[in-house]
Amino acid sequence: MLFVADQPERLDKFLARMLPEHSRSKLVREIESGNVLVNGVMGKPSLMLGSGTEVTLEEPSEATAHDLTPAAIPLDIVYEDDWMLVVNKPRGLATHPALSLKEPSLVNALLARNTPLSEAGGAFRPGIVHRLDKETTGLLVVAKTDAAHVVLARQIEARTAGRRYVAVVEGWFPQAAARIEAPLARSPKNRLLMTVEPAGKPALTHIRRVGRVDAGCLLECRLETGRTHQIRVHLQAVGHPVVGDVLYGRGIGPMQLHAWSLALEHPSTGERMTFTRSVPDDFVNLESLWDEVAAF
Repeated sequence: MLFVADQPERLDKFLARMLPEHSRSKLVREIESGNVLVNGVMGKPSLMLGSGTEVTLEEPSEATAHDLTPAAIPLDIVYEDDWMLVVNKPRGLATHPALSLKEPSLVNALLARNTPLSEAGGAFRPGIVHRLDKETTGLLVVAKTDAAHVVLARQIEARTAGRRYVAVVEGWFPQAAARIEAPLARSPKNRLLMTVEPAGKPALTHIRRVGRVDAGCLLECRLETGRTHQIRVHLQAVGHPVVGDVLYGRGIGPMQLHAWSLALEHPSTGERMTFTRSVPDDFVNLESLWDEVAAF
């Protein structure tokens, strides 16, 4: 198994995050037994990884199995070649299997297509370079080879991949443009939630106000970092939660958050490529505002 570190982090903590089905103590034993290599060299559990560091290990024994049964779920494939594909993920579809997930995920749908998928992100999430929340719709890149996965993951970490979202939020956002920089961490009160925490991981979201809609205000959000629930928590923190967000808002109707634009360099040719998809049918009526989003 090959993993690529996406941030500075201790080796044991990184593996615990990559392999949540295994206990941290078990992963420490794997490291101490020499079964884990960091850039080809054995390391200690406390070894600090840098962004882009490659970590390899054999699949730990007695792993709890994730459901990787292929599922014939129709997918909107925006682009596909021998190295990668870009998919427009629908609402309600998790990106990859999890022990708590009872229904099929995007990974299960990809497996049903007999699509070659990278293994660099872990055995239970083949091909997955980055993720979207289950109720978030929009564009997501999938790697078909380990080499492509490493190149694409490094773009995400280096912030050279452009990821733009649109969100309808509650209330009128007062600024035409804003920069929300607030570190995020898992909530100690509810492990399902993220929260702004001074000791958390750095997180930065750029906001542009597009205009008023019946349900609130339409914003374009550009990710500079990609923390769990980042846009949702940042917008809640400034008093404008995403409409339809059951975790951080009132949760009325479908969540109004869509990854509309994805820009990256092709993992083989290096060509800069930009993909876009408009919002799904269950978004609020954006009328002429979408032209302004797309023209920016």
